[in-house]
Amino acid sequence: PNFHEGEFRGAPGLPIPPRAKFHGKADSVSEAVLTRFSARAFLPTSVPEDVVRELVTRAVRSASGGNVQPWKVYVCVGDKRKELVDAVADSMQKGNMETPEYDVYPDSSGQVKLEAQYHGRRAECGKDMFAAMGLERGDRAGRMKAMARNWSFFDAPVGIMISANRVMNKPQWGDLGCFITTLALLAREQGLHTCFQEAWAMWPQTTAKILGIPDDEMIWCGVALGYADFEKPVNSLVTSRAPVEEVVSFLGFSKL
Repeated sequence: PNFHEGEFRGAPGLPIPPRAKFHGKADSVSEAVLTRFSARAFLPTSVPEDVVRELVTRAVRSASGGNVQPWKVYVCVGDKRKELVDAVADSMQKGNMETPEYDVYPDSSGQVKLEAQYHGRRAECGKDMFAAMGLERGDRAGRMKAMARNWSFFDAPVGIMISANRVMNKPQWGDLGCFITTLALLAREQGLHTCFQEAWAMWPQTTAKILGIPDDEMIWCGVALGYADFEKPVNSLVTSRAPVEEVVSFLGFSKL
């Protein structure tokens, strides 16, 4: 589908709310779900400390198998946030890259069906995002610059880092997903937006050193938190979702 600046695009068969609903506070869980998106441009408006503390305090009520609660959370603002952002920017400028904690995307190479399905969705997301930003496919420098904005938390005033002890297994990583999703939905209740950023896993040494994260913890994901800047075209993009029939099987139900 063609992308038009200022328009939102939703999942097939599930129209997303009017644009105005994205600006204010979500009135229900459903509205929070439907108006949550990856904001990639934030206003400099600070988020009150009591609001940040309340969000995180409530988010720890997230579901956790066996009540293991594997998440470790580091919230940075002000000088500490700036120290982290500046350190990564300096390393990038000098070409001092680090070994990522993990591969962000699945390796489906050689598996034609999976490659078309999963890589196809990712490719569509990237195409629409760069189109929203006015970047051409061949603009490698522009795309790299856009990627680098991850490491400024897209100018969000609050940067959050999620880690977990390295002994954790796959079920506990699912718990971490529950945590950040809960955090994002709670943020919508406060009129805030978020962006999940696995890109921070590319700078584990710098991040750990500045935020005081011990060696036995794996840095999993950053979260940008703040008030979305809807004057920026990139924030008019809401990614599509596959039709329910493609990802959900209803078994044992009577046909309507």
